[in-house]
Amino acid sequence: MEKLRINIVIAGRTYPLSVNNTKEEEGMRKAANAINTLISKYEQNYAVSDKQDVLAMCALQFASKLEISSLHKEESNTETINKIKELTQLVETHLK
Repeated sequence: MEKLRINIVIAGRTYPLSVNNTKEEEGMRKAANAINTLISKYEQNYAVSDKQDVLAMCALQFASKLEISSLHKEESNTETINKIKELTQLVETHLK
C-alpha cells in the first residue's frame, strides 16, 4: 500500500508527512488543529514572544492529559479487578 503525502501546518510552519491511510490523515489534521487552537489561546491569554515557549506549553498540556488519563485507567482497572475478586469469592462461597 502506498503512503499518502500530506502537509500539516503547526504554528505557521508547514510539515510534510507520510501517512498510511485516510484515517491517519484525519487524525493528524485533527491533532494539528487542536495544537493550533491551543497556541492561539495561549497567545491571547499570555504575553508570550517566543513560539517555542507556546509549543512547550502545548506539549506539556497534551502530555499531562495523556498521563492523567492513564492514571485514571489504572485506578479504574484496579477497582474492577477487586470487584471481580469479591464476586468470585461470593460465588465460590455459595457453591460450597
